[in-house]
Amino acid sequence: MSDTETSVTITHHPHGKGGKYIAEIAGESATGYLEWEPGGSDDVRVATHTVVPKSIGGRGIAGLLVDALIADAREEGFRIVPQCWYVEKKFDANPDWADLRA
Repeated sequence: MSDTETSVTITHHPHGKGGKYIAEIAGESATGYLEWEPGGSDDVRVATHTVVPKSIGGRGIAGLLVDALIADAREEGFRIVPQCWYVEKKFDANPDWADLRA
């Protein structure tokens, strides 16, 4: 595990019918996030945006946010529409996630 992974805390914050995964980095005021919206049924979430400010970029934060979404999808049984280009790129790079794509 890298130093970045050990210093990053990712939490999920449901909001209305959607939600946001937020990455907080020890010693940093900036945070990264991945937003999602409902996908028309209870078992589908649309990943709409992944944002990591430049001040904390280059540390793998976006990947950790997507990993948290994927872990929750496996645990909670929902599928994902990767509308965000970064989430789409991660799906393409991880064919073992194909069963989670809606």
